[in-house]
Amino acid sequence: MKHYSSVIIGHITMDRNVDHLGNEIRSPGGAVIFSSASAYALGHNVLALTKVAKKDQGRLEAFTVPSENLLCLDCESSSNMYNQYFTPDKERRKCVCTSIGTPFIASDIPDDVTADIFHFAGLVYGDFPNELIKETSKRGKIAVDVQACLRHVDENEGGTMHFEDWADKKEMLPYIDFLKTDAAEAEILTGLEDRYEAAKVLYSWGAKEVVITHNTEVIAYDGEKFCSCPIKARNLSGRTGRGDTTFAAYINERLTHDMEHSLLYATATVSLKMETPGPFRGTREDVEKYIDEFYK
Repeated sequence: MKHYSSVIIGHITMDRNVDHLGNEIRSPGGAVIFSSASAYALGHNVLALTKVAKKDQGRLEAFTVPSENLLCLDCESSSNMYNQYFTPDKERRKCVCTSIGTPFIASDIPDDVTADIFHFAGLVYGDFPNELIKETSKRGKIAVDVQACLRHVDENEGGTMHFEDWADKKEMLPYIDFLKTDAAEAEILTGLEDRYEAAKVLYSWGAKEVVITHNTEVIAYDGEKFCSCPIKARNLSGRTGRGDTTFAAYINERLTHDMEHSLLYATATVSLKMETPGPFRGTREDVEKYIDEFYK
């Protein structure tokens, strides 16, 4: 048996990113890359589990984890995305899914793999059927980035994506130990602009611990108390992957630390990561130096 602190499950995507000035960059992306990078950099033993078509195997080079911490399964269809950003802070964007990755199923997770947390780091609705999450909850704690529960692909409209409420949220939230949303997603789920009040509602519906990211701070709520920590990035050149980096760092730290410590390390990690494009390539020591300089 192989045991990991977390198994991070999700598709790699080839992204075409166009900024507000019209500059275009093509690069592999996807929550599974950013999430595994931050957790591994902080010293956690994680497994990145992904699926790509054979012709797209070159995308695996984007991972920062060593080969023994990466499991790639063959599939018929890989994921491709087009992202157009309308503002310098990249908060407003248009997203188009030009190819949908083959959904994950329970048998994709090997029987000889055990983990403290199974982290569902998806891209679009349909990546993870409800039954997959339910079945996997019997094997460990469940962490879900709600993006893949809200972001729908309009296949009849050229792959244009839109967000809509998660119809099964009240059925599925009780299975989730760690839930991550951003401020906009929290409002879609709850109808509340106040992200602190939204966190309370999401907890009341069954999520054990709620993490909400915002461009100014990250908050966490466990039903008893809130923790918050400001984002202190000095530039936003590495904005892509903000939530993924934060969430994976937080939940893996949470296995052995309290909320305050975990949120500090997660927010410092993402603040440092956001200053450089791509997945986080620093170390735990780099994060601790950043904390000493900017958080104390």
